[in-house]
Amino acid sequence: MLFDMDGTLVDSERLWDVALAELAQTYGGTLSAAARRAIVGTAMADSMRILHDDLGQPHRDPEASADWVNTRILELFRTGLQWRPGALALLGAVRQARIPTALVTSSGRALVEIALDTLGRDSFDVVVCGDEVDSTKPHPEPYLTAARLLGVPIERCVAIEDSPTGVASAAAAGAAVLAVPAEVPLTPRAGVHQLESLLAVDLELLAGLLPRTPA
Repeated sequence: MLFDMDGTLVDSERLWDVALAELAQTYGGTLSAAARRAIVGTAMADSMRILHDDLGQPHRDPEASADWVNTRILELFRTGLQWRPGALALLGAVRQARIPTALVTSSGRALVEIALDTLGRDSFDVVVCGDEVDSTKPHPEPYLTAARLLGVPIERCVAIEDSPTGVASAAAAGAAVLAVPAEVPLTPRAGVHQLESLLAVDLELLAGLLPRTPA
């Protein structure tokens, strides 16, 4: 099992809303709804470029902006992180069944370490962070890396994602994909199973997403 983090397991996108809005305000502007949607699921450098362009301030230093956001989001994660509906129960069922499990996120290691206080450090056999791979989502590398570290063929993995960027990454890697949109609507995609929430997801449903193996 390959789990995305932000918007999939934890309701962290609303915390990103706060941090990004506050950064835009310090620059004397307001982040548009369209730009916020475009940011969901992207790497930090890309997120900052989108924000700067949206404010009409492309001259801004993306590293300086990223440092500001990272500092603020770390504060918010320590106090306001909550589970997405059905996520805690599903993760518990997966672990109880002793299914190899990875967390595959575009967030950096420092932020993930704080999130793991909520998610549980024993909940995952492998954690792949956005600042630990050469190419982040939508590139397939994060999911291919997780499958390799788990020692499981990617074709035998189910990835759960909430964003277009994450879905594209998992699908390109060759995983079976369950899409559960949170902040951004997802366009139906061939081969991707989509549900409104994780509340109705169980191990039987997940197993049914994998290709049948010859008897």
